Amino acid sequence: MGDNEAKQTFWEHLDELRSVLIRVLAATAVCCLLTFCFKQTLFEVVLAPKYSDFITYRLLNRLGALLGGSVVESFSVQLINTALAQQFIIHLKTALYAAVLCISPYILYQVVRFISPALYANEKRYVWRVAGAGYAMFMVGVLLCYFLIFPLTFRFLGTYQVSEQVVNMISLDSYISTLAGMSLMMGLVFEMPILCWMFAKLHLLNASLMRHYRRHAIVAILIVAAIITPTSDIFTLALVSLPMWLLYETSIVVVGRVKHKAELI
Repeated sequence: MGDNEAKQTFWEHLDELRSVLIRVLAATAVCCLLTFCFKQTLFEVVLAPKYSDFITYRLLNRLGALLGGSVVESFSVQLINTALAQQFIIHLKTALYAAVLCISPYILYQVVRFISPALYANEKRYVWRVAGAGYAMFMVGVLLCYFLIFPLTFRFLGTYQVSEQVVNMISLDSYISTLAGMSLMMGLVFEMPILCWMFAKLHLLNASLMRHYRRHAIVAILIVAAIITPTSDIFTLALVSLPMWLLYETSIVVVGRVKHKAELI
């Protein structure tokens, strides 16, 4: 334990935890108020993937033009509201989601700062590195979902029709819930290399074992992707599974480097 940890009593720890929670809740409340007030900007960002001029579709069309064709044709999907107070409630929920996402670096800082007095100097260094890397990977997963996985999923499912007589009427609540759920799941999935690195450091995992069970891992990835995917179509399943498989392969490299460094030492 660190020196500060040895000097503090249980009640002092509890008091410090309460202070951390108060600071986090206060910062979240302030940020939530700001995101709620900037409604137009907030929903311009949130609803952008439903338009055919979204940056992902434009880039794909440019790529298609270079290859001599068009990848994403112009489309239009209208969102509807089905309850009296639903739009206001969705506004509150979306503002809270955005606030937590914006304030997450501060929340992470407060958490690491709270636990750091109980750690040795070398442990503190690793905690800050792991926390920073974990946050960066989480944000990469969220951004990948927003700019690639969700837009392509929405484009496919939002315009898919079994017949011209059946019109898609997608609710705003369904849209927001799907976007938030997929973003959270992809953010968590992108923590795989960090977790594998930690297990390798604890000598609970090695690269040869991961290579040996690669086929089993692929099956597990498909099962997990099917569970976390809010829809049941093959297209979305493939979009979610591919990054997970690439992360698994990256994790093998990361774990292998941990063992190599340990052998050098």
